[in-house]
Formats: sequence, structure tokens, C-alpha cells
Amino acid sequence: MKTVLTVCIGNICRSPMAEGLLAAGLPHLRVVSAGTGALVGKPADPTAQALMRARGIDISGHVAQQVSQMLCRQADLILVMDLAQRRHLESAYPFVRGKVFRIADTTAQDVPDPYRQGDAAFERALALIDAGARTWIDRVLKITKPEQQTT
Repeated sequence: MKTVLTVCIGNICRSPMAEGLLAAGLPHLRVVSAGTGALVGKPADPTAQALMRARGIDISGHVAQQVSQMLCRQADLILVMDLAQRRHLESAYPFVRGKVFRIADTTAQDVPDPYRQGDAAFERALALIDAGARTWIDRVLKITKPEQQTT
């Protein structure tokens, strides 16, 4: 496994937060994010940036991009925020079947879009993303076994 792709709609709230968490937990992998209806060229939402900064993760350099066939082909694992996004990707790119999952699949939950919903909505979304990311990080580490780092 080399690349993980996270996907939401606009690629400014949920998927950049997921990308940041997964990249922090899987530094040996390439982690990218995109949107099904991306606000191309826009930075991560200021609330998302602030919440991630509070966790010691800087997503201020994020630039939204549209999901594409190329990104999906490069990804070994694709994590979406809800079932509608999974269906969208599987319909648009049938080859992704078997490698696209909801980030909160283990709890059978969608991560609601916090866009323009205020701090509480962002915090709830981040809590679900964080719980899902921890599960996926553990799963990926079991199969990728990164080289042990010496300190």
C-alpha cells in the first residue's frame, strides 16, 4: 500500500481533516484528498484548520481538488464520508469497487457535512473522522508494517 485518498464533497472540510489525521498516523504513505464537487483551488475551511491546528496538525497549505480517475487509480484505499459518495465513486469509476469504504464504516456511520454549520458541527464531524481514522490507521499499519524508526 502506497496511497490513501480521502473524499468528501467540497474538499475543504471533512476530507482535508481526514487527510491530516491519516498523514500524521501513516507518515510512510502518501495521503491525499479530493471532492466529488470540489471547490477547486480553495483552502481548507478556517474552522477545520483551527480544529486541526489544536491537534498539532497543519492543513493550512491544503488546496481543494476534484476527484478524478487518475487519483482513484493511484489510490490503494479510498475513504469517503458517506454512502452517497461511495456510490458516486463506484458508479463513475467501477474499478474502485473493493477499495472504497466509509471512514466510519466500523460504526456504520456517515460523517455529516459541517460546511456552514458552525463549530459544533465541525467538532462532531471531526470526532467521527478521528475515530474512523484511528481504526483505518491500525488496519493499514498491520498490512504495511513500516520500517522501524530509530530514535
